[in-house]
Amino acid sequence: MKRILLATTMVAAMTATAFADGHSKEIKMGLILGFTGPIESLTPGMADAAELAWKEASDSGLLLDGSKILSVRADSTCIDAAAATTAAERLITSDNVVAIMGADCSGVTTAIANNAAVPNGVVMVSPSATSPALSTIDDKDHFFRTAPSDARQGEVLADVVIGKGIKEVAVTYTNNDYGKGLAESFASAYEAVGGEISISAAHEDGKADYSAEVAALDAAGGEALVVLGYLDQGGKGIIQGALDAGSYDQFVLADGMIGQSLVDAIGEDLEGTIGTLPGSESDNATNFLAYASAQGVDADGPFRPESYDAGALLALAMQAAGSTDRADVQAAMLDVANAPGVKIHAGQLDYGLFLLKNGVGIDYVGATNVEFLENGDIPGSYKELVVQGGKFETVTVR
Repeated sequence: MKRILLATTMVAAMTATAFADGHSKEIKMGLILGFTGPIESLTPGMADAAELAWKEASDSGLLLDGSKILSVRADSTCIDAAAATTAAERLITSDNVVAIMGADCSGVTTAIANNAAVPNGVVMVSPSATSPALSTIDDKDHFFRTAPSDARQGEVLADVVIGKGIKEVAVTYTNNDYGKGLAESFASAYEAVGGEISISAAHEDGKADYSAEVAALDAAGGEALVVLGYLDQGGKGIIQGALDAGSYDQFVLADGMIGQSLVDAIGEDLEGTIGTLPGSESDNATNFLAYASAQGVDADGPFRPESYDAGALLALAMQAAGSTDRADVQAAMLDVANAPGVKIHAGQLDYGLFLLKNGVGIDYVGATNVEFLENGDIPGSYKELVVQGGKFETVTVR
């Protein structure tokens, strides 16, 4: 934190006079997340984290000579591709946003990229869309993500499960791109290390009764139930149904199921549940949490650091481009995210903006150790979690 405060103080001292007379311009940035739907308990915190980065850039007085970012929110619903695409088109054509932070769930993110953002030359940075299929979409270098692909999460989750001595599991997954991709990745990795899958079955979100799905899972057997779904709808329903039927008492979860609302809903029966979530407990992550808290933002939750980084990258790319032109912003994304350059951490956006204005290159590290691959993915790391004392606690980082 001392380094962040020193950098901020230095920049303020050097630029207070230079930018006092800067002309302020409003820059519209799109923010599209599932404010309704199966992850609605997660998205408010994600939005707040991204908007913290935009407020930081705006308040510095350094962004494009004193410009201010206006966040324009839209609802992806997480599950309705047509509605998400319509919402994104409205951001792009009616609101004329420069770029988009989002979307969240993989299916709607793919739809928005293919049908709205890429055809209009708009950059998207998703903080949470993790389907392996997104690594190979024809995005013309307009799609980036700050959360790693589920190709990696499947491997990590398999290692966690086999490490607990669990040799046979049943798997249920939400019936969309995210669920299918993660289920395939997990199955391949789990079987490669000697695990056995008794059944792998899809479930639909939004149902009132999951007794039929639970009965099929129960009949197949397994020491634990792996739930690859969403914490506010189908995944929660499957777990509650399994508990009510006495089918399973050990659960394994992935990122879409991680959130305090699930623990609060299920209660003590979730104690001992294990899972994985993108993230780390590095100095960068710890410093970000302290910085966000000091700004009145609770950033200690799933995909909040990734959301801050997504917002920060878009602001820095505009500054590097010296422009709000969509094509110029796209061309600057890799330049600000990757080495070489002066490393910029969360809470140091004013310093990064100052350096870019003065022709000095930066390497944005942020809260999650950002480093883009050529296809816009990041390698990333994962937390191994366990529910203890009514909360998800980090066991280790992989």
